Amino acid sequence: MRHFFLSILALTTFGKVWAQNPAPAKPQTRAIALMGATIHVGDGRVIQNGLITFDKGVITAVGDASTVRVNRNEVDVIDLTGKHIYPGLISPASLVGLQEVASVRATVDSREIGELNPNVRSLIAYDTDSEIIPTIRNNGVLLTQAMPLGGTVSGSSSIMHTDGWNWEDAVLRKDDGIWLNWPGYFARNFDFDTFSVSIKKNDKRDEAMRAIETVFAEAKAYAALPSPTPMNLKFEAMRGLFTGRQNLYVRADLGKDIIEAVRFAKAAGVPKVVIVGGEEADRVAGFLKENNVPVILSALHRLPNRQDEAVDLPYRLPGILQKAGVLVGLSYAEEWWRTRNLPFLAGTAAGFGIGDREEALKLVTSNTARILGIDNVVGTLETGKQATLFVSVGDALDMRTNVVEHAFIQGRKVNLDDKHKRLYQKFKTKYGQE
Repeated sequence: MRHFFLSILALTTFGKVWAQNPAPAKPQTRAIALMGATIHVGDGRVIQNGLITFDKGVITAVGDASTVRVNRNEVDVIDLTGKHIYPGLISPASLVGLQEVASVRATVDSREIGELNPNVRSLIAYDTDSEIIPTIRNNGVLLTQAMPLGGTVSGSSSIMHTDGWNWEDAVLRKDDGIWLNWPGYFARNFDFDTFSVSIKKNDKRDEAMRAIETVFAEAKAYAALPSPTPMNLKFEAMRGLFTGRQNLYVRADLGKDIIEAVRFAKAAGVPKVVIVGGEEADRVAGFLKENNVPVILSALHRLPNRQDEAVDLPYRLPGILQKAGVLVGLSYAEEWWRTRNLPFLAGTAAGFGIGDREEALKLVTSNTARILGIDNVVGTLETGKQATLFVSVGDALDMRTNVVEHAFIQGRKVNLDDKHKRLYQKFKTKYGQE
């Protein structure tokens, strides 16, 4: 009997190992040069027949391959003629690493009990062993913002690499901002019986507004103290809001709610406000531009909210805001399982209003990096920035040609195996198809 149980244990162990994610990449030990590819810098520039070199995780040169000579004894050269190099795509306002299977409570760690939880840190809940993470790497998403949900003040988010043994290894920027769910005048309710959405008056708005006004006023007074004793963890977590070190991310969709939220934040002494969702941001684009408020839009692949709106309005929304002078980023927000399709949102925007594909690329690279406050290290392929980039066979914004062959995070060459590829290998011969 003992041998029987040991055999079963061995089989299940080996099976589990086979199905696990690949080990995180090792640190870069030798300089690498990528030559011959078309380099998409991420700020609108394109370098044909380009060269990019990086060492110890930092980009050391970007330019024309025909004008530079590389010592192959000191540098590992990879010929990428005919292919494309992009900066790592950034997924803001994401639940990747915080939720795995929505119907399995043990795999959901994205919210805390209570209404006012600024001290809750999504950082420590980030699961580097998530099977979703390798799938988004395979479409070029190399950075993600782990955001909290729930309550009125949800907690703080952090910027994470999509590679690492644990959250300490994966983190790029800790506690970059506090998340606020704005209590609008109207609330949406989903009816599972009719599978429809209804809008009704938000009866809890007044109570929520009083709580928000109180917590921000007290947090501001606390932040003015040089060394408060005793320390208040909730207010300590909000200190950076009033110095500009942290963003205030406000989830708001309706135009009136957006205006009210921005005015509240400014009056409360918060200099950096970001609207997340922004489904009616086009109706208040002038206001957003005037107040220098960026927007992280939710998934574009949806129907419009109003019956009298054009069916393609969500597709055109990034272009409308961009032309109005608003800084725009794209996300899949709570649809974490679809984050791998983030580059195709930018591709949709390119075909509906933005036009230029390099401008559309900014929506998931440099624009997002600026919004999150990490543009000094990532977002574009420039000397001195981190070597977080990927190589695609074709246009990364087109699902037909986005085939990622190489990915580097801080110069580390990432293993591109994932669950989708393993399932493909398993089932590709089922019907005699190779």
